[in-house]
Amino acid sequence: MSTSAFELDVEVRTDLGKGASRRLRRLHNAIPAVLYGADKAPMPLTIDHNAILHATENETFFSHIITLNIAGKDKELAVIKDLQRHPARQAILHADFLRISEDHAIHVRVPLHFINEDRCPGVKTGGGRILKSMTEIDVSCLPKDLPEYIEVDMLEVELGQTVHLSEIELPEGVSSFALTHGREGDLSVATVQSPRGGAADDEEQEAEETDDEEESS
Repeated sequence: MSTSAFELDVEVRTDLGKGASRRLRRLHNAIPAVLYGADKAPMPLTIDHNAILHATENETFFSHIITLNIAGKDKELAVIKDLQRHPARQAILHADFLRISEDHAIHVRVPLHFINEDRCPGVKTGGGRILKSMTEIDVSCLPKDLPEYIEVDMLEVELGQTVHLSEIELPEGVSSFALTHGREGDLSVATVQSPRGGAADDEEQEAEETDDEEESS
């Protein structure tokens, strides 16, 4: 379960607008942010740039409950919903935080951790390689049930097999947002792909050559 291991000191932002945001970044090494949700009015915030940049270096920051210390007086619990990054530099331009309420489910992206990759039979004996379609998934749960990450076990995945969302064992109280609300169905998470030049490739090449000979005759 995710706990409130991250804390950020923030200030209420009163100088609004694009010009004010540019000055904030240029002169004060800080970024604009907004806190919203829980049926309360949005609150414009200011955050030290280096503090949030350092926090984002830890992947669990994105699946943790974050304590926002507002002007050293109030505290709000939130999760990160969106980050706007600079397209060329290692810099964050804006952050969105969602307030949380203990009795209301939240929708958060959680990283996937693949385990037993080296023991996967499709790799170990089949000579294949694991092709990952996802590195994180959308989940819905109460704040107290929010996991830091979700494991994808490759221990019994054979060559050519695919692991789908429905096959991932989710913690109690956690559901896949894509399976319950999405329209794309049971998406692929990872596939053990045949090695290049393997038997399957040779058979496919032989079939193509046969077709070419029949067409030319």
